[in-house]
Amino acid sequence: MNGPIIAVFAGGISAERDVSTGSGRACALALSRSFTTRLFDVAADALPEGYDPSRQVVFSTLHGTFGEDGAMQQLLDAAGGTYAGCDAEASKLTIDKTLTKQTVAAHGVRVAEGISFDAGEKPPASEIARRLGPSIVVKPNNEGSSVGLSVVGSLAELESALSAIRRGRWIAERRIEGRELSVGVLGGSAMGIVEIRPKSGVYDYTSKYTKGMTEYLAPAPLDERLTAAVRTAAETAFAACGCRDYARVDFILSAQGEPFLLEINTLPGMKETSLLPMSARCAGLDFGALVREMVTPAVERFRSGVPSHRP
Repeated sequence: MNGPIIAVFAGGISAERDVSTGSGRACALALSRSFTTRLFDVAADALPEGYDPSRQVVFSTLHGTFGEDGAMQQLLDAAGGTYAGCDAEASKLTIDKTLTKQTVAAHGVRVAEGISFDAGEKPPASEIARRLGPSIVVKPNNEGSSVGLSVVGSLAELESALSAIRRGRWIAERRIEGRELSVGVLGGSAMGIVEIRPKSGVYDYTSKYTKGMTEYLAPAPLDERLTAAVRTAAETAFAACGCRDYARVDFILSAQGEPFLLEINTLPGMKETSLLPMSARCAGLDFGALVREMVTPAVERFRSGVPSHRP
């Protein structure tokens, strides 16, 4: 096979290491049908031994810390490497849920009202409830895969959730009751919309990764107007945050039919059964075709000598 070697980065150092490992294996296998491919197990916050920026294009499936937060991308930029997906600047922005919400809201995308805080300076539960109401979502500001997410419906539950917070930056949001949706964006264009229906009523880590706990409808049963509104919101959020190549954008569709952005995942789960591949299948792309489309812009940048980082 001609062209660069595709270096698939998987594993990592975050709480989502196991998820990343599964994604990396699936993507490496699919990419190997079109490219010479090498799978790297990343076990530290450093570029892995054997990575060669002069011969390899990175396709990362790392999640969370040293994956989606821009740190790995910065090291690749410093090494003169080429990689698929968002650059360091967009990655650093979108891993921060509060900053993401501020950015997309400035471009007209709806977001839930929220309060962000550090573990060492938690606001009183009574103050949070006064501002946001009784039903609140509490989650880490800088993690994915719903790690640490909790939904509370009373002041006592909120106090308990806050007392369990020991470190890091967190966000409390007014809970919007509605339908959870996920949209893959490829090359700036939204693909199919997937509806997520967790049997527990909350799409937390258990619902995501326990077989049979969640029903997925792909495409989501939405009328043309709502479909267009969600797709437009996804594309607007993607562009507003300076995203590149691909991402997954998640929403809650309120009972009034208004999409509220939850988050942007720049390196989403990438098993064949993951949400981004589901979205792609709605648009006629099977898993192999999807990963080829995801890495192709980076291969073109490599061949043309265009740097991966912004000038």
